[in-house]
Amino acid sequence: MDTTHDPVRHIKYLRQSLSQDNEAIGFFISAGCPLAVRVPEEQWPLIPDVARLTEYINTELNNNEQYSRLVSELEKAGKNKNNIEDILSFLRGLLSVSKGGEVRGLTEVQLIALERDICEKIAVKIDVILPDMETPYHRLSKWIRSIDRKIAIEIFTTNYDLLMEQSLEQMEIPYFDGFVGANNPFFDLRALEDNLIPKHWSRLWKIHGSINWSQKIIGNQKRVYRTHPKNEESSHLIYPSHLKYEESRKMPYLALLDQLNRFIRKKSSFLILSGYSFNDGHLNDVIVSALKSNPTAMVLGLMFGEYYVDNTEGDDTEKNKNERYPEAYRLAKNQHNLNIWTDDAAIIGTNYGEWYGDFQNDENKEILSFIIEKDPQKKQFSKSNVKFGDFHEFALFLQKIIGSIRD
Repeated sequence: MDTTHDPVRHIKYLRQSLSQDNEAIGFFISAGCPLAVRVPEEQWPLIPDVARLTEYINTELNNNEQYSRLVSELEKAGKNKNNIEDILSFLRGLLSVSKGGEVRGLTEVQLIALERDICEKIAVKIDVILPDMETPYHRLSKWIRSIDRKIAIEIFTTNYDLLMEQSLEQMEIPYFDGFVGANNPFFDLRALEDNLIPKHWSRLWKIHGSINWSQKIIGNQKRVYRTHPKNEESSHLIYPSHLKYEESRKMPYLALLDQLNRFIRKKSSFLILSGYSFNDGHLNDVIVSALKSNPTAMVLGLMFGEYYVDNTEGDDTEKNKNERYPEAYRLAKNQHNLNIWTDDAAIIGTNYGEWYGDFQNDENKEILSFIIEKDPQKKQFSKSNVKFGDFHEFALFLQKIIGSIRD
């Protein structure tokens, strides 16, 4: 029989891992998570995904002659005009070689103005307030607050929005994001690298920058500060993930990548990825290299949807299906401590298998409430769905296990 994975067993292991107060536990919140915030249909999504955000930017700057030129040159270079991070990466690549002249028909001044305009449009679109109800972000924050931990929870995010900050502050959870100060909070590299932070403070690391980060020129130096997202004095610092920047911009980005690397290298560290599709090669390299150096670490990727994308109707053969997250699967099949869960299947310990478990044991009622039985006509073992790739469902699980007795 082909390999299968018992969902009850693995969810129990997940619950047990999350109950530890003396181990390094972290969450990686990425682009798919804001889509899990339930809002009225006409208001969904609260924050658009990359494709929708790019469509919005393209519409907003449709009449900008320089932007049209930029997109045209981007297409000539074989880049994706439907990904705003690719557009920003391309723009900043041109900017780095534009001093004293022009590149592809765009001057340095025009490129600087375009970068500012794009980042301002992004900030306007994603500067939103969490709904006045319990959201997955609130449930995650409640779980963080539920245990007095010996090792602080660390939250990594590639998102530019302020949703995580809002939920932590509404739950009155102290956290450190790399910045200190009140008037112009500045990035404190020493506090980050030497861990000079109270242990009861959670950590929030915004790997791709934030709409409330800005760059200011103080004297002859460019410095990064945390400010208000509507601050018009300086540019928002929103990073694509694979560019080299001048030192003031590079320092927070590289320092936070190093922090992700350090976290995974901690003994018995456990990092849960939500809303991440493994489309960022540079981040993938950081995660996998750290896992290779630390066999006691574990990274669990909770992926939205089923393992395959079915491109046909009727015929259900493997040849008519495409892998939904091919890069995630490739990495997990070669790295024993990178596990990937989708709704209907998982890669655990490098082994692919469908979810297939025993649904007759009443002792597992709490866990079974998070499993959808696909073959209820069977008397005992059945195929199933585990929908933790939906950040909404995973956050409900976190809320459910608050106060659970440790096994």
